[in-house]
Amino acid sequence: MVNGDIYCEWDCVRAHGALADGDLAHLVLVPNPAHHPQGDFALAAARVAAAGASLLTFAGIGVYRPQLFAAVERGRPAKLAPLLHQAMAEQRVSGELHGGRWIDVGTPERLAALDDLLRRD
Repeated sequence: MVNGDIYCEWDCVRAHGALADGDLAHLVLVPNPAHHPQGDFALAAARVAAAGASLLTFAGIGVYRPQLFAAVERGRPAKLAPLLHQAMAEQRVSGELHGGRWIDVGTPERLAALDDLLRRD
């Protein structure tokens, strides 16, 4: 899954085979942007944890097994973070750091800045 409010040059082909046996999720993380300096998750040895010495920002890109959502009642909204935290507690979330271009375009101002940037490229 890729959030609709980001711009990222992560190669989606990487999603194929991203999940190791037993893992429920694989997350793409990025260095913390100015508008989210506290980060979301820790990454160590390709494993993602809810806490750690240095937190990175969840890029809004993840590969998920259906089993991650097994406890969600069909047709009911559910938040992703609690599901991921449970899987992290079970050591079942892998991850990677994306060092390329990633921009959260969740505000009109950031969308305009991305538009300007891409027009210059």
